[in-house]
Amino acid sequence: MKPETTTHLYKQIHSILHEARQSAYRAVNFTMVVAYWEIGKRIVEHEQGGKAKAGYGEGLLKELSQKLTADFGKGFTLANLKNFRQFYLTFSEEKSNALRGKSESDQKSYALRSQFNEENHKGHTLRAELSWTHYRLLMRVENETARNYYMNEAIAQNWSSRALERQINSFYYERILSSKKDKAVIEEAQKATAALAASPEDFIKDPYVLEFLNLPSGSGFLERDLEAAIVQKLQQFLLELGKGFSFVAQQKRISAEDEHFYVDLVFYNYILKCFVLIDLKLGKLTHQDIGQMDLYVRWFEENMKTSTDNPTIGIILCSEKNETVVKYSVLKESKQLFASKYKLYLPTEAELIKEVEQGLLHYRIEHKQ
Repeated sequence: MKPETTTHLYKQIHSILHEARQSAYRAVNFTMVVAYWEIGKRIVEHEQGGKAKAGYGEGLLKELSQKLTADFGKGFTLANLKNFRQFYLTFSEEKSNALRGKSESDQKSYALRSQFNEENHKGHTLRAELSWTHYRLLMRVENETARNYYMNEAIAQNWSSRALERQINSFYYERILSSKKDKAVIEEAQKATAALAASPEDFIKDPYVLEFLNLPSGSGFLERDLEAAIVQKLQQFLLELGKGFSFVAQQKRISAEDEHFYVDLVFYNYILKCFVLIDLKLGKLTHQDIGQMDLYVRWFEENMKTSTDNPTIGIILCSEKNETVVKYSVLKESKQLFASKYKLYLPTEAELIKEVEQGLLHYRIEHKQ
């Protein structure tokens, strides 16, 4: 047998064993997730008679913790037992019916659960794609619609628990809503489906939160510093952009006769099937910024876009928007040009509420609602 043939055979066997171990790990992990749900269910039924608003029964939980720790080791502290209890309450039967699906992963989840009493599981659907750490993070989200959205997105985009935590902490769902102006679009977003509609408006957020760049919140840096920080932490930036984005170029040169222009960042979105151009601005949005991005988009349409691509999208990321400029420029009617703010820190809930209210106010004024 030739050495290269042996190497190929080894790689095949290595792949088989690696996948088998990963599958075994996922199966064991999900079995424990279901077991934690079952423990929470038993605690609720015993302590509260199934009533969510009754007391904890602190003494009994402490006794349970001591006995379980003695028999099974770590992992059954008083705090964890309370987590199991909350896990059941958060994903109880009547709240979890909306999470049912028909995907292959759902079928695998059902197969893993079959070892348990079917009568105890007919009302809920836990997902094998998510770990216990994912579920602990999801339990912190009080808004059920937002929680379901994060859950579905974590599965659809294969978010790690760290990625899920970052998106929750940066109010990802709320920022999606704040970008919507049309009431119908907001209602659609609130359905928390696993994937957003494939239209540009549903992929553009306002604001974008770039706290992971660790740049000062003041004006102590230049546009090139912002760009360099984004490229250095491209993985986090792609996560912030959302689904389907892949990096294409930095400082892409555009030539118009004897003049040269440079697009800060170029991406391609394989869901929208189009180029996405991003220009970074430190100050307030100006009419010149919009005109420049319009030029970039038109150039890409003529020189880069293929017959299978959808229209190019241009996003101007600025530290402050000028709503008057937005209203009386091509931004108002264009389905290809967008202006969004960026924040270098995590916005508070109050700030996001204000963003949503202002967006709705502008929409109602424009449409005289």
